[in-house]
Amino acid sequence: MIGKEKLFARLEKVLARSKGDSTEVLFVGEEKGLTRYANSAIHQNVYENNARILVRLVMGKKIGVASGNSLVPDDLARVLDNAYEIARNQPDNPHFPGLPKPAKCRDVESFDDRTARFSPADRARIVKKIIKVSERKKFTLAGAFATSCGEIAVLNTNGVRAYQPISVAGINIVAMSDTSSGYAAGLSRHVDDIDFDLLVRRAVDKCDRAQNPRSVEPGDYEVLLEPAAVAELLEWMNYIGFGAKPFREKTSFLSGKIGRKIVSPLITLSDDAYDSHAMAFPFDMEGVPKKKVMLIDKGVAKGVVYDSFYALKDRVKSTGHAFPPDETADGPMPLNIVMSAGKTPREKMIEKVKRGILVTRFHYINGFIDTPKAVLTGMTRDGAFLIENGEIVAGIKNLRFTDSMTRAFGTAVAVSRERELVESWWSSVGCIRAPALHLGSFRFTGKTSS
Repeated sequence: MIGKEKLFARLEKVLARSKGDSTEVLFVGEEKGLTRYANSAIHQNVYENNARILVRLVMGKKIGVASGNSLVPDDLARVLDNAYEIARNQPDNPHFPGLPKPAKCRDVESFDDRTARFSPADRARIVKKIIKVSERKKFTLAGAFATSCGEIAVLNTNGVRAYQPISVAGINIVAMSDTSSGYAAGLSRHVDDIDFDLLVRRAVDKCDRAQNPRSVEPGDYEVLLEPAAVAELLEWMNYIGFGAKPFREKTSFLSGKIGRKIVSPLITLSDDAYDSHAMAFPFDMEGVPKKKVMLIDKGVAKGVVYDSFYALKDRVKSTGHAFPPDETADGPMPLNIVMSAGKTPREKMIEKVKRGILVTRFHYINGFIDTPKAVLTGMTRDGAFLIENGEIVAGIKNLRFTDSMTRAFGTAVAVSRERELVESWWSSVGCIRAPALHLGSFRFTGKTSS
């Protein structure tokens, strides 16, 4: 961690010597420790301390972007010079709106000193403790436990000065027997908020219940999707549908449907960067303050998120969802996805399932089949169970699903009162906060032999 004052002092010098009409500097720094374990033993501990410095330099409507990972003055000067040369040789971009003007960001809590200082020995003690729990059942444990801290800063010659320190703790646990596996995971900015005992018991219990799984035929089933499974579906729906680019290109399942009912009234989705129970982060990678955006309100399509580029195209204001300038190909996307809670206690949801399947999580999801209908396909993993008359009767072998998520979410029967944070590739600046979902219809199209 460098700190706001020292970091700004170094980056201000880059702006001061720029030959561009306007210039932006983005700094993303991270210190991360990762402890991996497999076969019920720690097998790897790694530490990384790195940074990305991206300079976006503008000359008229020409834009140059260059990057480095060193704050040494000569290295920063080289990145700035590279950005200048790139801009000088670019064609004009007539749609470029110019760099953002400064705006006040809300204060959010995103840093925990204990998480930032969590050591390899601290992580090892927790891993040792959870391994002991799995050994009581003679299961093996595998997974990873990471703690990190960092800081993100955006400065530009228009006066933007945004800075935020961050910390993240996350663990995933897979318990395995000869015939089954069970999964659990936890995520927080505060390592002490993660209930490691609860998580390992959950993974072990799933592994135990799933032993000697039955084979069931593909078909249309009721499903009880646990939060990890819901989040994995939402992650893909986000990628193909909740940003301005697919919306404008009419490949999004929201295109042409704003104001219309597209899923069950039980489903409400928003992008809320200020949710204090999630992974709050107040600005985007242009330094624009984030806005809460309603995506789906009680089943009705409401809107998508914007960065400054797509906001100009649609003559709206940016919602504060820009990516770094070298990662803009897919356009803006929500990074703080929140599904509103329902009224049903999670432990009571299973009682309403007559004959269905409980899904712990999915993997190998593909969302490029029919994006206007939000058709996804993927596999169950680490705990799929047959439910009959409100009770789990057996673990089942993994199934492939292929279904339209707008169709499936349109059959929602219940949404859990409790929600969990689920990690994604952007978890340093957001996450998915998801409940469990009971859907009346979900289409499984294939099965496995294991």
